[in-house]
Amino acid sequence: MPIPDSWSSKLLSVLRIVAGLGFLHHGTMKFFHLPPPPPGMSGPLNPLMMTAGALELVGGALIVIGLFTRPVAFILSGMMAVAYFMAHAPQGLYPALNGGEPAMLYCFIFLYLAAAGGGIWSVDATRK
Repeated sequence: MPIPDSWSSKLLSVLRIVAGLGFLHHGTMKFFHLPPPPPGMSGPLNPLMMTAGALELVGGALIVIGLFTRPVAFILSGMMAVAYFMAHAPQGLYPALNGGEPAMLYCFIFLYLAAAGGGIWSVDATRK
C-alpha cells in the first residue's frame, strides 16, 4: 500500500528537518568541536572552511526551522556543488570512492528544497 498523497507535505518537512540537522552538525563541529572533528581537521580554520562553517551553521539552522527555505536551500545546494568539485572530484570519478557522496546528496536535497519549499511544518508555511 503506497503512502497517501496527504503525507507529502509532512514528509517534505521531515526531510527538511533531518537534512538541516545533519548539515548543522557540520558547522557545530567546525566552530564548537561538537561532535569532535576527525583527526587532521583540528586547528585553526582557513577562510574557506570558516565560510563553509558559517553557511553550515546559519544555513542549517534556517533549514531546520524552515525560514527562507527556498533561497537558503539554493545557496547551500551551490555550496555543496562547489565542495564536491573542489574537494572530492579531483580524487576520482565515483562519489562512493572519492568521499563525495554526502556532498552530492546534500546538493540535490537542497536543490529539491529550493524548488519544493519547506513543507507544512515550517516557519515559511506559517508566514503565508
